[in-house]
Amino acid sequence: MGKRRGLPGKRLPLEVYIFLGLIVVSFSLLLVSTRSPVLNFHNTGLFLFSGVRGRIDDLSSLISRTVLSVQELAKLRTEHTELLERIARYERLERTAREISQENMRLKEQLDFAQTLDYRHIPAKLIGRDPDNLYSALVINKGRHAGVERDMAVIAWQGGAQALVGKVIQVRAFESLVMPLYDSSLLVASRFAASRYEGIVEGQGSPDLPLRMRFISKRARDEISRGDLVVSSGMGRIYPPEINIGRISNVNYHDYEISMEAELEPLIDFSRLEYVFVIEEKKAND
Repeated sequence: MGKRRGLPGKRLPLEVYIFLGLIVVSFSLLLVSTRSPVLNFHNTGLFLFSGVRGRIDDLSSLISRTVLSVQELAKLRTEHTELLERIARYERLERTAREISQENMRLKEQLDFAQTLDYRHIPAKLIGRDPDNLYSALVINKGRHAGVERDMAVIAWQGGAQALVGKVIQVRAFESLVMPLYDSSLLVASRFAASRYEGIVEGQGSPDLPLRMRFISKRARDEISRGDLVVSSGMGRIYPPEINIGRISNVNYHDYEISMEAELEPLIDFSRLEYVFVIEEKKAND
């Protein structure tokens, strides 16, 4: 059998291919350049990336707000700390001003009292207690340079009244030791302010214990009672007369004894004692 021949292919003219190619190119250029809704790359890009850009904007806004909030919180915390410190400073200033005002009032009271004294006096401040005699000797801030001498009487103004504190027992250059009224070795010649009966007042070694007034005549039994004021008598030339000491809190009387004894509450509260006056027996105009 002989070889079978195929049908000869029909070729399109070259002009047709060229024409078709130009049509494709023209259509492509038309799609790219026109704003036709058939295909718009700009709108397509906006459509594709608008969601992503929105999320990015939201995230950026959240981060910005967070950073601003942190900064604002730090600023507020700093301002709060500064305000607290300022308030504390104002409170300290207020306390200081109040303390200064109270101190000025106390000093004014002492000054007013000093102006009424008929005796030569040296104002002093209580600055401590003798470490070797903690519960007795008081330390004041005036000494030999201020004119303080041994055995001078010491008084104070407290609670609207003057009262006896004790006497000077040791003098140094710029400070002195004072034996207080409640010391058991301190004796003060005394008398009742109203009835004028006399006795001797002595301490019992502690400010928490009452003073004792001994050697009171039995004749005073019906003329003294609780609350009566006891003052110094002026005997002995250490304590000037009529210096307040204390008030009677109890009277002890026994038939077999030749004298009576009374207990006194001192007018001075030694736990609140701050300022004192060292006085001489001599009058201020002597």
